[in-house]
Amino acid sequence: MSHIHEHKDDLLKRVRRIAGQVQAVERALESEADCAKTLHLVAAIRGAVNGLMDQFIEAHAREHVASPELSDQERAEGLEELLQAIRRYSN
Repeated sequence: MSHIHEHKDDLLKRVRRIAGQVQAVERALESEADCAKTLHLVAAIRGAVNGLMDQFIEAHAREHVASPELSDQERAEGLEELLQAIRRYSN
């Protein structure tokens, strides 16, 4: 997965940002913060995870489905992997 390695630093920054957001929710719960504030923190996490998923979907589609160097079999496999991930994510 060369496309993952090429963007490793950016992906790690996103994941670490999400981890920080999860920690903020934990702190909010521990400190019995206002419900609305906590709700906004959770919504921010969802948005961040959606952005991360979008980045992975795009990279996978470009590398494993749309790349002109791929055989028809490789494209079919890449598409099936992508569809499985989308199905899991959307449930």
